[in-house]
Amino acid sequence: MAKKPTTPKNTPETEPAAKAEKKVKAPAKNTPVKATVAKSVGKAVTTALNPVEAYTLFTDFDIALFKSGKHYKLYEKLGAQVVTYKGVVGVYFAVWAPNAQYVSVIANFNGWNRGSHQLFVRWDGSGIWEGFIPNIGDGETYKYYIKSSTGEDLEKSDPFALRWEEPPRTASIVTHTYYEWQDQDWMKNRKKNNALNQPWSVYELHFGSWARGPEDPDQFLGYRDMAAKLVPYVKEMSFTHVELMPIMEHPFYPSWGYQIVGFFAASTRYGSPQDLMFLIEEFHKAGIGVILDWVPSHFPGDAHGLYNFDGTHLYEHADVRKGFHPDWKSYIFNYGRNEVRAFLISNALFWLDRYHIDGLRVDAVASMLYLDYSRKHGEWEPNVFGGNHNLEAISLLKEFNETVYSYFPDVQTIAEESTSFTGVSYPTFKGGLGFGMKWMMGWMNDSLKYFKEDPINRKYHHGQITFSTIYAFTENFMLPLSHDEVVYGKRSLLRKMPGDDWQQFANLRLLYSYMFTHSGTKLLFMGAEFGQSEEWDYKKSLDWHLLEYAPHRGIQETVKALNHLYTGEPALYEKNFSWDGFEWIDGGNADDSILVYCRRGYDAKDELVIILNMTPVTRHSYRIGVPTAGTWTEIFNSDDKHFYGAGFTNAKPMKTEAIEWQWKKNSLELTVPPLGAVVLKRV
Repeated sequence: MAKKPTTPKNTPETEPAAKAEKKVKAPAKNTPVKATVAKSVGKAVTTALNPVEAYTLFTDFDIALFKSGKHYKLYEKLGAQVVTYKGVVGVYFAVWAPNAQYVSVIANFNGWNRGSHQLFVRWDGSGIWEGFIPNIGDGETYKYYIKSSTGEDLEKSDPFALRWEEPPRTASIVTHTYYEWQDQDWMKNRKKNNALNQPWSVYELHFGSWARGPEDPDQFLGYRDMAAKLVPYVKEMSFTHVELMPIMEHPFYPSWGYQIVGFFAASTRYGSPQDLMFLIEEFHKAGIGVILDWVPSHFPGDAHGLYNFDGTHLYEHADVRKGFHPDWKSYIFNYGRNEVRAFLISNALFWLDRYHIDGLRVDAVASMLYLDYSRKHGEWEPNVFGGNHNLEAISLLKEFNETVYSYFPDVQTIAEESTSFTGVSYPTFKGGLGFGMKWMMGWMNDSLKYFKEDPINRKYHHGQITFSTIYAFTENFMLPLSHDEVVYGKRSLLRKMPGDDWQQFANLRLLYSYMFTHSGTKLLFMGAEFGQSEEWDYKKSLDWHLLEYAPHRGIQETVKALNHLYTGEPALYEKNFSWDGFEWIDGGNADDSILVYCRRGYDAKDELVIILNMTPVTRHSYRIGVPTAGTWTEIFNSDDKHFYGAGFTNAKPMKTEAIEWQWKKNSLELTVPPLGAVVLKRV
């Protein structure tokens, strides 16, 4: 067997590949090896060896962990692994189907013959069927044929397949995830880059619609194409992280990736596993972290997928009150089944392990937490205590977070959770779910409702824009303006704004200024950074031609400047989740619709004052209180002409006066631009 090459740090030692072959457990000495001779299909006769006596990747300890739900690296054992046995290269297949009466591998190499390559059920009650087929390897296309206990004939793709055929084809493909990583510098410093007291400005994107082929609008850009275009763009815009909407294999493209069938496979629409790894590596070389959307909340009922896998409700909950999602017409994992828990947690670790992912944003957490989520009276069953919390899902989420942070302490998990569930981002030892951050959906909803109001009416809704600070520090919040806000008739962010074109663009610059100076980390969906006019359409590219027009370039320059401001000023991120980093100076001026607040970092010198004018009225010689006497200078103004503003800026430094104002001993006067934001720093 070829010598396994030295692998870089963070590359799994057990990675199967032609360059990294696995030794397999040989039968005990003098133990007879039984074999089933397969039918020849245009090749040399192949042999499927009985794993009970000849071959397995599982130890007794592996099986014990699997049964107890504590095997967190099942991807090293189940699925299709290229290995060498007695000097012969082949593929070891293993699939969990405890209620099947017969399982075989059907594939191109055997003409999809259900009877030629049988797998054998293990003797230990695990329900795992396994077998070694020699003389095949990477690139083989296959499925599992399963005859259920009731005689139902099923053809299933491999739940642990590392690659699938490109939809609408549905077979699995034997492959590996070996890669010679060159991102050691990033991985070495990732703990600092991903810390909660560092800036997180996340660019969320849908892979298939960020941009399309320059000559063919229906042509997807692949992972390597995006490495050449997307990475330098995100770098230029000074985002710290990207978040990819699900890139796991999904048959239904209009689901945006959220109806996953291939949980361990990067979508073949865009290239190979190694192509995606190259893209991630390029992000890391550019100093940008990569977050993946992860979907443990549901899966579709496609015939080739997890649903009814062995003729029974194996992965999904059998009780439709717990096992069927009424909103998405999909199926819910059985969170109380040990093997399913191991599947899900193994899947999370897989992306962190094999793909060097820096964080997981967990989709639809609220739908997991509540038994009555989107259900009417009588459509759900209370838990053992009579409540509506899904105790099994809560237990899983806690174990998921504990496991992720145990194996990868330098990543972050982020919950999309839309309710007031307590302690989503608290450590589990303090009774929380253990996430690193939680989306601040209340801030998003209140902010967008406020900004939709005509400025003349905003004084009547002043509490809506200030309310977020009442609860802003109860969780580690991320402020999202995500894809969900620009679809289904909700209009683009730009067109949510009231007024004529000038007011819409000014309002959008003001909204972003408010977002980037508010406590919490940030997330902005693609297209919003240049003022996409139309709603997001997953079927086509973003409207990049809009950058030919000055107002849209102004929005893009505003976001770029805000990212520079946010990442360059510790006052805006060091105390993201603490009252110590925020102080109202004037939060009650409803008549003028003006907000004044202070942000602070660890160093007393890191102090900023932010003034927001929510009306189109310019305020000349407007007096504000400031926390410290001295000279203050304007370091950002959303009305700057560079941003397509009117140019009402404060070019000269401003000295404080010993005039008590807004409960401060010192104050100063400045010009506050119409529908504008000003950021001052003491020098």
